[in-house]
Amino acid sequence: MAREPLGELLDEAVAIMRRKGHPAPRGEVEEIAAHVLGRRVGELVADFEPHDRVAAKFRRLVGRRADGAPMGHLTGLAELGGVEVAVGPGVFVPRPHSELVLASGLAAVAEVSAPLVADLCTGSGAIALALAHRRPDATVHAVDFDPLALDFARRNRERRVKLGDTPIVLHEADVTRPGLLEELAGRVDLVVANPPFMPDGAEVPPEFGTHQPRQAIFGGPDGLRVIRHVVAAAERLLRPGGGFVVEHGHVHGESVPELLRAGGLFTEVSTHADPDGWPLYSLARRARE
Repeated sequence: MAREPLGELLDEAVAIMRRKGHPAPRGEVEEIAAHVLGRRVGELVADFEPHDRVAAKFRRLVGRRADGAPMGHLTGLAELGGVEVAVGPGVFVPRPHSELVLASGLAAVAEVSAPLVADLCTGSGAIALALAHRRPDATVHAVDFDPLALDFARRNRERRVKLGDTPIVLHEADVTRPGLLEELAGRVDLVVANPPFMPDGAEVPPEFGTHQPRQAIFGGPDGLRVIRHVVAAAERLLRPGGGFVVEHGHVHGESVPELLRAGGLFTEVSTHADPDGWPLYSLARRARE
């Protein structure tokens, strides 16, 4: 019996994804096929006939993606800032939108030699590792309270060190606890954070509401429970003139800037949008004394 050509498998998968509401699934389908076949996307050949077991695995992964499983949970990998990290069920998969957060963080310390950086709510370590990759002279401290996330972060750190990157410093700690990174107080050049920010009970796509760890998505009744602590930590950790970048999404386009201005310790507060025009993150600097 003739096997189904890869091109037909891809077309079938695209149709399945569109029926489930994915508007432009071709790229993701090709990424899944490349993962299953152990090839790059550019090496896929439409008339290649995969083995039945390979085709079955491909269909199974496409079905999981159509049901909302993050791509990173299917392939075991995600990329941010040119750095590939291992991810999996139970750890937050970094979003492409966070590239903008990373870029703003790098810009904030572009003129600083050997910057001291703190990444709060680091998860898999993606942002911290990308910062260390792009700024080998930086000392990057990364914080998370979840042992599973930190296990991924440790493994990702080890891989990046083997590839020649500067090792990041990992801390198992809760960003809501007083005295976080006390030894760095008043000395940090950049604090960056992607905390949980969705209000409890908010309707979110299955990728975030079902498949991602809840503690990385939901942040209390108003979504600000962890953000308030992150802002307080940034006020304490940053040196005068130090930069702060916090991702918060569209739900807090007004409330987070107000929170940053409320204590009078931040200046140059601004909010920045994602490619679709929705508020994505806020940027500020610690007031100079």
